[in-house]
Amino acid sequence: MHKAGFVNIVGNPNVGKSTLMNALVGERISIATFKAQTTRHRIMGIYNTDDMQIVFSDTPGVVKPAYKLQESMLNFSTSALTDADVLLYVTDVIETPDKHNDFVEKVGKMDIPVLLLINKIDLTNQEKLIVLVESWKALLPKAEIIPISAATKFNVDYVMKRVKDLLPDSPPYFDKDQWTDKPARFFVTEIIREKILLYYDKEIPYSVEVVVEQFKEDAKKIHINAVIYVERESQKGIIIGKQGRALKKVATEARRDLEKFFGKTIYLETFVKVDKDWRNSDKELRNFGYQQD
Repeated sequence: MHKAGFVNIVGNPNVGKSTLMNALVGERISIATFKAQTTRHRIMGIYNTDDMQIVFSDTPGVVKPAYKLQESMLNFSTSALTDADVLLYVTDVIETPDKHNDFVEKVGKMDIPVLLLINKIDLTNQEKLIVLVESWKALLPKAEIIPISAATKFNVDYVMKRVKDLLPDSPPYFDKDQWTDKPARFFVTEIIREKILLYYDKEIPYSVEVVVEQFKEDAKKIHINAVIYVERESQKGIIIGKQGRALKKVATEARRDLEKFFGKTIYLETFVKVDKDWRNSDKELRNFGYQQD
């Protein structure tokens, strides 16, 4: 008998959801940085064996929306509660259980299996962990609570075992050689955006969107033209940097990661343009893939 199902990963920003996703799937699918709100889209990673297919789905962190982009991000997370066969609710030892009561209440009403994963347990001690587990048990009594460390992969194998146990019998949903639902261009934008998250401070990374305007591939190399959109002229200057050094650093680091990701020589050209207040524009959010018509 073949098993298959959708395993959706939800939780607040900065709890390590993307790191967990990559550890479970075995591919570098979700960018993972120390910045909150790194994941903006719902990203699927597909794990295949001869008799099983697990469709993992990483979602944006649960935040109280301050602008329309964050509203779309929250919609991605909420939608993950409606179409999962198994839900992985990721928290960590720093976060208090009552941080997002409305979302937790929705999770508590679900009829599907919920695995509550307390991440980053290497940052606490046994006594504090026991108190945290009891607090979560009171909020989500039906959930199975598993302490983990996604970064060191502690207990990740056990999480995978529990997911496999809970999957329904089903034929595969995707081709067996497919490992994500996203096109190649998507991962180019994510890798460039990851470098911007790492190298710029304050509001700059959250005001940025990346669009691939050209992706030409042959047997050995890929030519990529990418546009980095910002909301203000002042932000454009910061992204480019003095004599273009900041942008060159981002492009160089992104190109290295892209060559590892695609296994080919990458020729990457980057440009910076201003798209005023794109995060609050329904039209631009649709163009960037955050909203549906």
